[in-house]
Amino acid sequence: MISFEGQVAVITGAGNGIGLATARLMAAHGARLVLTDIDNARLEAIAAELDPSGQRVYTHALDVSVSHDCERVFESAAKHFGGLDHLVHCAGIYPEQLVKDTSDEAWRTLMRVNLDGTFYVCRAAQRHLRHNGSIVLLTSLAAQRGSYAHAAYSASKGAVQSFTRSLALELAPQIRVNAVAPGIIATSMTHDLIGQKGAQLLESTPLRRFGTAEEIAGSIAFLCSPLAGFVTGEVMQVNGGIYIA
Repeated sequence: MISFEGQVAVITGAGNGIGLATARLMAAHGARLVLTDIDNARLEAIAAELDPSGQRVYTHALDVSVSHDCERVFESAAKHFGGLDHLVHCAGIYPEQLVKDTSDEAWRTLMRVNLDGTFYVCRAAQRHLRHNGSIVLLTSLAAQRGSYAHAAYSASKGAVQSFTRSLALELAPQIRVNAVAPGIIATSMTHDLIGQKGAQLLESTPLRRFGTAEEIAGSIAFLCSPLAGFVTGEVMQVNGGIYIA
């Protein structure tokens, strides 16, 4: 059985979807949590749900695209708990736009959040992670297959995959670095996509259903746990088989 007793996990984008599911799962297995999101009110509600005592969950509003805010929040979190063990980076955006309609600013905004934000939180976290800690990033099926009207998003997640492997080399043997590449997961982020192309996507998914945030959280928890103690630099495909179909 996986246990995170005595360990501290930082989860970005913890206000909903995969981040929230991961927070609930890791809390259930004993982790103390640092939860960040751009929606502070949402974080406070989640903290009240997961930790009525107010002792095991620390929350802080965070825009991951702002470098100095990442440094400040991670330093504050590490001071609060006396160190950090895991980073799970779930914050990201998923706009739908054809390349011909994508402005310079829209491109830069997506890259600031999805790619720069990944760099900023990993750089800030590694200063405070204890030995035998882990980092788990989120990439996407789109990084391998591409995705219609999501070229910028696909490019950002492809870069995150390369970053994962390179950072794993830099931080070994003290810290393991891996990523999870979800397929079509039923969350608020994919609501419009499923509404428009749900039947087509199901037809191309061997397991004939969409994944859940809880299933991705399970993969993340595995990668943070001692069960994955000899795993680093890997991108775990969790997509119902659509990658091989």
